[in-house]
Amino acid sequence: MQMIKFSIVEIEDSEWKNIVSKSKQYDFYHTQSYHLLEKENRPVLCVAYFDDNFIALPLIMREIPDTNLFDCTSVYGYCGPVSTIDFDTLPEDVINYFQEQLLLFFKANNIISAFSRLHPLISGERLFVNFGTIKDINKTVAIELNITPEEQRKQYRKSTKSELNQLKRKGFEVVKATTKSEIDAFISIYHETMKRVNASESYFFDHKYFYTFLDNTCFQNWLLLAKKDNEIAAGAIFTITDKIMQYHLAGTTEAYMKETPMKLILDEARLLGNDLGVDFLHLGGGVGGSDEDSLFRFKSGFSDYRCNYKVWQFIADPEKYDELVKDCKVVRTNFFPLYRS
Repeated sequence: MQMIKFSIVEIEDSEWKNIVSKSKQYDFYHTQSYHLLEKENRPVLCVAYFDDNFIALPLIMREIPDTNLFDCTSVYGYCGPVSTIDFDTLPEDVINYFQEQLLLFFKANNIISAFSRLHPLISGERLFVNFGTIKDINKTVAIELNITPEEQRKQYRKSTKSELNQLKRKGFEVVKATTKSEIDAFISIYHETMKRVNASESYFFDHKYFYTFLDNTCFQNWLLLAKKDNEIAAGAIFTITDKIMQYHLAGTTEAYMKETPMKLILDEARLLGNDLGVDFLHLGGGVGGSDEDSLFRFKSGFSDYRCNYKVWQFIADPEKYDELVKDCKVVRTNFFPLYRS
């Protein structure tokens, strides 16, 4: 097998869009449009071309404060590698080549460590065998949309079915947002929700983020709103990319928390996904890797299907990594990289 080249594709390069769109499986988290939302750091797509195929890994390069060093992370959400062929059938020499070239890139650019969240529905962890650590984080919930709608609903928790019927009797309905005022109302509800759950600052996306996200050129998306008497009670953004539907950002007003109108939104999103021929509606997991919190219980009321969410951790320069750890005050011992804890 002839290796053609290893290349670093910058975010402004149209090659990013071309590569991801040719992948056998990918999600919106991998796309150029989504990475263009990263304004503070440098997104890169690390690509190994071989024969008529490729492996590609999106990463975000960040400066390590008060140093001339860098590390890499992944975008918010589920990312990891993509390829034109199944990772299970990747030849060993291709994997070795990719790992060798990636390490050379890290060393040439003073990159001390790398971290990537891996996609629960795209099994790419074989790329990292004997190359860092794969860590199990938690389970995530997905609704199988490649079975009949009736079979899907059979997996709903009994209380979920009852609450959906109650919401409809009370006059709640789900609509697609079509106006600026509806989008702005959702943004306010989302921010209200983030304040209520004491979310970190990184979750408070500005208006430009939402409008850019909803108007991108790489993936489909919908903002679904639950309304009662024409008042918006809750909303959620859903994406569809290559047979995968994602429940991305969501919020509910304080006044309607007890009614949980988000359940009606998820049920309608499922039906939308069915109509569009999607295989999965991925709901995600609990807060901070929990399989037991209220968010996970809420999501698990819609499906018995579980995915494994894992992350990749890699130390490119152990000596400098240890020096950085010694120079900082480690707050969370299970955090990676430790010097950012």
